[in-house]
Amino acid sequence: MSFQADCIFCQILQGEREASFVYRDETVTAFMDLFPVVPGHVLVIPNDHQQDFSRVEPEQAGQMFQLGREIGSALHRSGMSVEGISYFLAEGEAAGQVVPHAHLHIIPRHAGDDCGLQLHKGIPERAERGVLDRRAAALREALKPDAIF
Repeated sequence: MSFQADCIFCQILQGEREASFVYRDETVTAFMDLFPVVPGHVLVIPNDHQQDFSRVEPEQAGQMFQLGREIGSALHRSGMSVEGISYFLAEGEAAGQVVPHAHLHIIPRHAGDDCGLQLHKGIPERAERGVLDRRAAALREALKPDAIF
């Protein structure tokens, strides 16, 4: 496992900092957020240090989301008040990542909880099909060559 000494999540994994663990295995770990947006806010992290989610090994990334889905389901069964769940992952400061260790937020939601992710301010302008097609082509080119379209 790779750890980074100055990473708070790595310090939690190494037992150097306290955490309220929800789940832990050899690949991924989940614990309660110390600064929850709302009660019940959980973080899922890879046990190997990677700052960017796009660099997390594919199997480990899948396990993060599988565990996130299971925790979301458990939140509904837990007796905590939950009307909905937001799953949030940010990569990079510009996207809102605060701790430089990839992590998935599982956030219980309630109507009017004053927590949210706003993708657009107002009504977004509709993109032109030609622009979308060019961007899709650029992404296809950057993906694995064996992708089927």
